[in-house]
Amino acid sequence: MDVFGVYVSGILYGELELCPGAARIRRLDVFSGSLQGWEPLTDEINAFYKAFTKLDLAAFAANEPLYSEGLRGKGEVRLAGERYTSEDGVHYLQRDVKFPANKQMEGDKLAAVYCPAREMVTLVVRQGWEDKTLLRQWREAWPDETLWPVARPVSVEMPMRDGIRLAADVYLPAGCSQKLPAVLVRTPYGKEDGCEVYYRYVQRGYAVVVQDVRGRSKSGGDWIPNYYEVEDGDDTLNWIAAQPWSSGSVGMVGGSYLGYVQWAAAASGNPHLKALISVVCAGSAFVDLPRRGGSLTSGMLAWAFAVSQKEFRPELMERDDWDEVLRIRPLARLPQKALGYPVPFLERWFEPSDCNAFWQRSNWKERSCGAQVPALIQSGWFDDNGMGTTEALELVHDYPAGLRKVILGPWQHSGNSRYDLHALSFGSEALRFDLDLLYFRWFEHFLKGVDNGVDRTPPVEYYTVGQERWKTAENWPVPATRECSLYLDSDGHANTSGGDGRLVWQAPAREGADRYIYDPRDPATHIIDLSENELEVPEDYTEEERRGDMLCYTTAPLTEDLTLTGDMTAELYVSSNAPDTDFIVRVTDLDEAGRSVKLADGILSARYRSGFEKAEFLTPKQVVCLKIRTTKLSNCFKKGHCIRLTVTSGAKNFVFPNSNTLGGYNTNEVFVAQNQVHHGGAFASRLIVRAET
Repeated sequence: MDVFGVYVSGILYGELELCPGAARIRRLDVFSGSLQGWEPLTDEINAFYKAFTKLDLAAFAANEPLYSEGLRGKGEVRLAGERYTSEDGVHYLQRDVKFPANKQMEGDKLAAVYCPAREMVTLVVRQGWEDKTLLRQWREAWPDETLWPVARPVSVEMPMRDGIRLAADVYLPAGCSQKLPAVLVRTPYGKEDGCEVYYRYVQRGYAVVVQDVRGRSKSGGDWIPNYYEVEDGDDTLNWIAAQPWSSGSVGMVGGSYLGYVQWAAAASGNPHLKALISVVCAGSAFVDLPRRGGSLTSGMLAWAFAVSQKEFRPELMERDDWDEVLRIRPLARLPQKALGYPVPFLERWFEPSDCNAFWQRSNWKERSCGAQVPALIQSGWFDDNGMGTTEALELVHDYPAGLRKVILGPWQHSGNSRYDLHALSFGSEALRFDLDLLYFRWFEHFLKGVDNGVDRTPPVEYYTVGQERWKTAENWPVPATRECSLYLDSDGHANTSGGDGRLVWQAPAREGADRYIYDPRDPATHIIDLSENELEVPEDYTEEERRGDMLCYTTAPLTEDLTLTGDMTAELYVSSNAPDTDFIVRVTDLDEAGRSVKLADGILSARYRSGFEKAEFLTPKQVVCLKIRTTKLSNCFKKGHCIRLTVTSGAKNFVFPNSNTLGGYNTNEVFVAQNQVHHGGAFASRLIVRAET
């Protein structure tokens, strides 16, 4: 019989036997530290492993003979309804799916399956062939590793400074008598949900504390996203440090909201917080979500609906009537009409306001007290919380190099999980299989004091799309780049992709302007599926750019490859006959066939051109300067391709339309605006980029 080990982060979590007719499995009992007896791989057991590891073990068992027989040679292979590509005839990458099950062949036998996810990697390895796979790296890192059984969790209630009690589960290595560093996870999604992903930390000698944040699941208090997390994080760290099992050192790990709470806790300056592993972290409201650039992001509604009740309800993200939902006005009625019940935090978010005390309270970057907590930061070019990572990168810019580690890949919010993402396909190196190994090395060094060299690795690793390879740098922005400008120019006909809008390297001497009409009742579309809950995917905007309310500025075809790496800023001189309007910019890669793929974007409400704390409305015909920061990228624009900048004022699905009135996004009043982008002479509108040298 063929037997395969199922490994998560280098730890054996089961053995799978491929029997004729039906597979059998021996599951790891983490509470005893031993494998159980053989049993059929039932639908229930398979569902558990699929949720935990992202791999369908039953499908693998059924199809293994096909893989062993059919995966041959280089190039593309299709079998079992799946598509694979191989550059070496050994490693076969599964395409077109989230969480691909890559295959490694050794001769005519399937040696292993690799499944990468945002924060861990699962391997299914043929017994006896472990050292032919990535498991070798784990065994070299921990040659004499002791894995602890997991003690049954103890549920506790932690008192916060205002008397509210937050629920948490504490997991300890069974039988371990020494003081332990702790890994803290603070979550709005339910502390029991998916808790098996944290066992691997306990097994390697950490205490793990998983806490429901305030107002969620079993914790007390009111649920207002982001609002209480600085203080609650501080109190939680103090509680952990006071426990008899605690060494006083705490690390935090997690993505998205679980990343946000790390920086919020760090902002408190708590001395017990010794390390962060910040994955796709959310940022401050007006830089990231939900008030990016002063607008109100409608794209966050899928997430907001899922956390609209005390327990996490992911099924509420799936709707086929989003168009109708986004048209509900006034916005205060939206939760009741769309969900059938009020959602207090959404009603608060919907209230038009400047960046007042309510929003400032949740701004971890501005509240930071200057503590330098060693931070491993992971994100991607197409992460819809990418601006949160931008804030984190700014915060750690002046840290000593050994205290910061940055991984930026060609990934969306769900992270290290796709080779093919909407309009783009990436190379064989796009997904990483060492991230969880890096996590453990980070915690081993900063929580246990192990000198494993992780602090001497390159501070920044980033992937360049187009060149399809990883690079290293000493900091972000990458020092080996130079800032340069692409200036807007036209003969007055930059509307639509067929106009004469140009991006040029020298500032035009002649002043000019391009005009478009923005009607909030018919905004341009930001091409996403709200139910996917991914807001920044690289999509084909070729048809959308034919609209008359979109200005297109395009370089001449490049005479050689040009790589842009970093943040970009669109510095636009604009005017309008409205007191306020939004300006949305996108940077696209235009190929020889005329296909325009979005790589980065930015938005700013004109009223906030001087800062988010106080609105400053427009005067008709007055020319003002807007500085719109975009999301990050590293992209090689190929010879013959063009760089394009588009400007418009609506982004249906992404933001609620600005009404072009003093009421902004939350009013039934609508004004059709005549907006202008000025360029040349005294109004040298430009796109500021960083080119690799």
